[in-house]
Amino acid sequence: MPNQELIYRITRAIYDRLGASADENTVEELVTDIYRAVEPSLGGAASRSTAPPVSVGSSFGSAPATEGSASRIIISVFGVDHPGIVAGVAEILSEAQCSIIDINQTVVQGKFAMVIIADASRSQSSIGDLKDRLRSEGEKLGVHIYAQREDLFNAMHRI
Repeated sequence: MPNQELIYRITRAIYDRLGASADENTVEELVTDIYRAVEPSLGGAASRSTAPPVSVGSSFGSAPATEGSASRIIISVFGVDHPGIVAGVAEILSEAQCSIIDINQTVVQGKFAMVIIADASRSQSSIGDLKDRLRSEGEKLGVHIYAQREDLFNAMHRI
């Protein structure tokens, strides 16, 4: 993604203003709108980049692997352990034509935690649609499911 530092700073500023409980989809849409508005005036590498612009509501794009990929999704699942959690999340990803690249899960004293990195490069679904489907499945399963594009995840969690 071009100009990762700027995207990180915009994201932090929005969360600082709206608070940590701000709707993640709204924050991503605001970051996208602001970045698209300022990108033409940036000059330098961002204007010459052939990488696609940040996109939240459309099909997934791609970005250099070192900055994270817009076609990969980081999915976190938390809740009380019971059968069917992994199957429920995997079914949503399969229906959306997403491949699981990496998966890690653990159960600690009856509490379930899982992180999945999924490749959505073949998906025809938007990230918003996929997030909504995962969130809805989480409600059915009694767990919390959070999903975010890898590039935005990396930008937000840079030290």
